[in-house]
Amino acid sequence: MQNTRVVVTGAARDFGRTLAIRFAELGAEVFLSDRSLTAAEATRDEIRALGHGRVHAFACDLGDPESIREFARQVGERTDRVHIVLNNGARWLDATDLDAVDDDITAAITSGGSGTVLMTKHFLPLLRASERPDIVNLISSVASPRGDVGVGNPAFYAAKGAQANFAEIMSQRLRPLGVRVISLYPPDFRNIDPLGEEWEKADRGPDSQLTSRSLLDCVLFAVNQPRDCFIRSFAFEPVASPSAGGAASSPV
Repeated sequence: MQNTRVVVTGAARDFGRTLAIRFAELGAEVFLSDRSLTAAEATRDEIRALGHGRVHAFACDLGDPESIREFARQVGERTDRVHIVLNNGARWLDATDLDAVDDDITAAITSGGSGTVLMTKHFLPLLRASERPDIVNLISSVASPRGDVGVGNPAFYAAKGAQANFAEIMSQRLRPLGVRVISLYPPDFRNIDPLGEEWEKADRGPDSQLTSRSLLDCVLFAVNQPRDCFIRSFAFEPVASPSAGGAASSPV
């Protein structure tokens, strides 16, 4: 990841934080965002404390088009190109039915659906300026072709379905431009602290729940392939009964 510039959404917690920390440790310059600037700055400060100075924090609400435009504009002021955009952020709803308030339902759908569309649109010029442009979407098994059934809020399913369909069509349309669109459809997975002891010691055997470390390995495998290798998606076999796949994205 040396000399690679990486954008991460939902980077303040859970898998987004893991992505930001590990890509920085591998030598990338990281542009991380969260709905809360203070939360994004906390992850930035963690990374800087590890001795990695090339990390920048921004506020970005994926449910707000102006916020996404401003995020892209601010990144564009600091660099003339971006190599990887990691669309990780999304709203999660704890309610299991349509009893969530209307504003929360709307925010969940727009952050995952239109948020991914607008992140792609506004970062595409910076991606196309690089020699290795990749868009990586952390979706969920609830939107996989196998249609795993879970217990999550229907608005979350709607958001992930929109994200998945957009990723599929853009994978085809951006390939002639050399831009790879890579989507991952994980079930619920165990998010391990990348700075904790368990990161190295966690059981990753065939009977174990998928871990964030293994998910990260899949992301790194895909983006490090030669440019003639277009991996469209990763589908995962869940160990236990299917669920909402809510851990597949971090809140924004």
